[in-house]
Amino acid sequence: MPTDFDLLVIGAGQAGLSAGYHLQRLGLRPEQDFLIVDHAPGPGGAWQFRWPSLTLSTVNRVHDLPGMSFAETLPSGSESAPAATAVPHYYELYEKRFDLRVHRQVSVTVVCDRTEDGSPAEHGPILNAETDSAGTIRVRGLINGTGTWEHPFIPRYRGAETFAGRQLHTHDYRTAAEFAGKHVVVVGGGISAVQLLDEISQVTSTTWVTRTEPIFRDASFGQEDGRAAVAKVEDRVRRGLPPGSVVSVTGLRLDDRLRAAKARGALHRLPMFDHIEPDGVRWADGAFQHAEVILWATGFRSALDHLAPLRLRGPGGGITMTGRLATQVAADPRVHLIGYGPSASTIGANRAGRAAAVELTEYLGLG
Repeated sequence: MPTDFDLLVIGAGQAGLSAGYHLQRLGLRPEQDFLIVDHAPGPGGAWQFRWPSLTLSTVNRVHDLPGMSFAETLPSGSESAPAATAVPHYYELYEKRFDLRVHRQVSVTVVCDRTEDGSPAEHGPILNAETDSAGTIRVRGLINGTGTWEHPFIPRYRGAETFAGRQLHTHDYRTAAEFAGKHVVVVGGGISAVQLLDEISQVTSTTWVTRTEPIFRDASFGQEDGRAAVAKVEDRVRRGLPPGSVVSVTGLRLDDRLRAAKARGALHRLPMFDHIEPDGVRWADGAFQHAEVILWATGFRSALDHLAPLRLRGPGGGITMTGRLATQVAADPRVHLIGYGPSASTIGANRAGRAAAVELTEYLGLG
């Protein structure tokens, strides 16, 4: 059966660019042997959509892509540069240096198996990736790097639909100034939650609620800590369980900014409320907090809906992963997921991009 390319890489964030780099190193050619597509209007992956106040001094470390340093693309005194401009600039220069030829704006809407006569097949030789703007792309293997940014998660709470104020997710946050004079309930115990809580609490009153008691740590998060955290997440996906929250393993680092927030009372945490009312939130014991805004800093889920026809998920909603760095889908070795589970970080995505490129080319006999 004819194919358009041997491999398709979906997504040109850190993971997809890393995969493209390593595919080239293995002798494969962009636009001939493999194709990278991305749905965004320009380079930068999800970074281009982050809120303006997220700077290089407040963001978690952005690790170098293989073969090119992030630092060499930054001007001096760039610590205060917005991540939403600095990182996309780096990615743009990276794409040009290695001639990766990313095709934009191309959204893959569905990936499915097809036999030669067009009927469905169980893991047949060809994967059909249907797109919104480039037709159907036929390939032998797939490296999926769609990340999580397009799938913000908001849990269901009774009465949410009755709330008369504003509800938004981290995904839609822009600036704290728009909340001045309004009481804001911040929901979530992750890194983004405390960063935004810090910002908002400087311009208005806030209430912070989380499902579990947050764990703060004073010490820096060292390499051994990082490896231990990744190992726990990797163990989950190898057993077919949903990846889970990384911060539940790592805890929250208490830096100078958060110490200042704690000193002014912003980090006083309350347990989750029971339900939402038109003008606020109420706990099971009857306690009530008036609010005009609820900010859901409740994380994201993997953007994998386009792979649903391949039936990769198990009964519990997780995907059983295998391979050296748990990037290969056990149920379908033609598919590698990078940016999923243990590779959902800039350094993890780098390593996963290499592993996926090597293992998939070996599996398909390419290079």
